Amino acid sequence: MEQWKRQLLSLFFPMATLVFFQFVFAAITLILLAGSLLGRMNIKAWMAFVPLWLTFSYTVGAFSLWGGGFLFQWGVIDFSGGYVIHLSSGIAGFTAAYWVGPRLTKDRERFPPNNVLLMLAGAGFLWLGWCGFNGGGPYSANVVSSMAVLNTNVCAATSLLVWTCLDVIFFKKPSVIGAVQGMITGLVCITPGAGVVQGWAAIVMGVLSGSIPWFTMMIVHKKSALLQKVDDTLGVFHTHAVAGLLGGALTGLFAQPTLCSLFLAVTNSKGAFYGDGMQFVKQIVGAAFVIGWNIVVTSIILLVIKIFIPLRMPDDELLIGDDAVHGEEAYALWADGEKYGFTPDCTQYKGDGIGQGQGPARALTIEL
Repeated sequence: MEQWKRQLLSLFFPMATLVFFQFVFAAITLILLAGSLLGRMNIKAWMAFVPLWLTFSYTVGAFSLWGGGFLFQWGVIDFSGGYVIHLSSGIAGFTAAYWVGPRLTKDRERFPPNNVLLMLAGAGFLWLGWCGFNGGGPYSANVVSSMAVLNTNVCAATSLLVWTCLDVIFFKKPSVIGAVQGMITGLVCITPGAGVVQGWAAIVMGVLSGSIPWFTMMIVHKKSALLQKVDDTLGVFHTHAVAGLLGGALTGLFAQPTLCSLFLAVTNSKGAFYGDGMQFVKQIVGAAFVIGWNIVVTSIILLVIKIFIPLRMPDDELLIGDDAVHGEEAYALWADGEKYGFTPDCTQYKGDGIGQGQGPARALTIEL
């Protein structure tokens, strides 16, 4: 029966579409991982890290859970990447942050958001896009994909409200940044079970994803020597590793038998609340494998790269910022910049120093 379903599905699903869909998942995972390393990793080391990590870490997790590997065959549920994407990126990012080292002290003490309005716009796109890849998890338009889209929105909205309420209760102010964090943890939490849990379960998952990652980020982080030592720039460990692990475990509790039968290859799959406590155990074992694999492989890759390329930028370059790395700045503020020119053969830019602004009407000069 399952073989017949896969053959029928293949008739309407070009392989090129699947390749692109899965490629985007892989790309997203590395973008999330990069959030732990912002503000200090050597770009050359990062360029070496990306293909190695995708090959030896991400691919193994994705095949194990999605591609017919041992976790897939055993019946571990990861509907759309709670483990493959979010748990792995959070753990690998935290591990990489340990090996790369911290940002400058002044950046760790004060690292304000660049633009809250753009952050809100990005959060809106993110929420919309999340409905796409959770809803696209079954590779077809059916009951499971519809449930996935609905549950994604329900869990995210609930988590956002819970996180905001906790901010108001403990900090006396609702935070826009906090609301976005709550939205993200809700989206992450529902991802491993989006299409196999019912609406009431999505609400429960939203309540927990808006409170448990909040607690680990706001309370545990400040009291843990390890979390304080490792400079996870954007808190990816809390928003993705903690929320992803939470979502996978809750899926082991709330997975509904009928929905599971419509999606999973392993028959008779169901959560502990429906009489199968073994499913919860499977989810924990699957998470342990993803965590362990990412810690070991990420560490090996970075230690090998470190032999040839420094993982962290030197402090003098960090003090300068983008211009020291790329020869350009993301934001050319008033009277704050540099003059560029071409080399005599017209093939490369050259700068004549940092902070040599040309006044209010600075222009890019070309020396021919």
